[in-house]
Amino acid sequence: MMQNNRQTYIIAEAGVNHNGDRDMAYALIDAAVSAGANAVKFQTFNAAGLATKNVPKAAYQRHTTGIQDNQATMLRKLELPLEWHSDLQQYAANSGITFLSTAFEHDSLEFLQKLDLPLYKIPSGEITNGPLLWAFAQTARPLILSTGMATLGEIEQALAVIAHGLAHNSPPENSQAIWQCWADEKTRAVLQQRVTLLHCTSQYPAPLTEVNLNAMNTLTTAFNLRVGYSDHTQGLLVSIAAVAKGASVIEKHFTLDRSLPGPDHAASLEPEELAQLVKDIRTLETALGEGCKAPQESEWDTRLAARQSLIAAVPIKKGQPFTSDNMRTSRVGEGLSPMHYWDRCDQLAERDYDKDEPL
Repeated sequence: MMQNNRQTYIIAEAGVNHNGDRDMAYALIDAAVSAGANAVKFQTFNAAGLATKNVPKAAYQRHTTGIQDNQATMLRKLELPLEWHSDLQQYAANSGITFLSTAFEHDSLEFLQKLDLPLYKIPSGEITNGPLLWAFAQTARPLILSTGMATLGEIEQALAVIAHGLAHNSPPENSQAIWQCWADEKTRAVLQQRVTLLHCTSQYPAPLTEVNLNAMNTLTTAFNLRVGYSDHTQGLLVSIAAVAKGASVIEKHFTLDRSLPGPDHAASLEPEELAQLVKDIRTLETALGEGCKAPQESEWDTRLAARQSLIAAVPIKKGQPFTSDNMRTSRVGEGLSPMHYWDRCDQLAERDYDKDEPL
């Protein structure tokens, strides 16, 4: 997982866009494979344990699914049945893509651990769920922590809980134990090998005025961890811009058809768009290069042709001093760089030079 630091890890987020349809779940895996994503990710939750029957839907959920049901009823229709997971995971493996799923509560996390997933994604909504964060840390797997809706203080507190979970086998006795652990520089350093932060705006779709991609820089500076981007905007632009800013992970929702019913379809890419996103990101990575500023292979010929050299403006006899009157610059494909012009002034010619001959 994410071993190649020069290649962005692209997670095709199927989420709940299977709409409770098994065949659609398989089709989403096929679409992610065809697009060239590194992983396809679903969501694992027990609606009854995740939301009480009285909790309302979010505004975007009311807009996309109507106002007649509460959140618990909506979520129940979108559960990924536990008995599907193993078959979907095997199908993904056979298709050459990594199967992932996000757990939203303890029972689901315990279930996913039986599948031996290579990493776990912690959703934005659980960034203040201390006990669940600690349980995620105990999985001994790399973690991706999404930071939608969070303040820097909340992110730090979440990381402190995770750090404690990585360093101890027993839960903390109190908050002070968490912060004492966080104060240990060696404990914090372990996070660099285990945790990636995702900048995120938790709105579907997220308006461009609220994307705030520069917050990626803030996260990098504040926590010295790998940073990626969970993209809820429409289109491809923001994900590509995030990669240009150094995102190590891109997570993007996709669907088979944006017109399908459900809370996330409208803010998702369709298969051909997902494929274009992956292609554009890989092209951008090639263009970003390794960062060393030096002449590129194709530039050496141009360098000879385009740069001027010192030449004799008039015939110069041996022993005659070089001056501003008998030297000039021109493109000749060889010779001394004009940066040596001042060094040559008043020196004596070591031999005869014809007009226009390189010095």
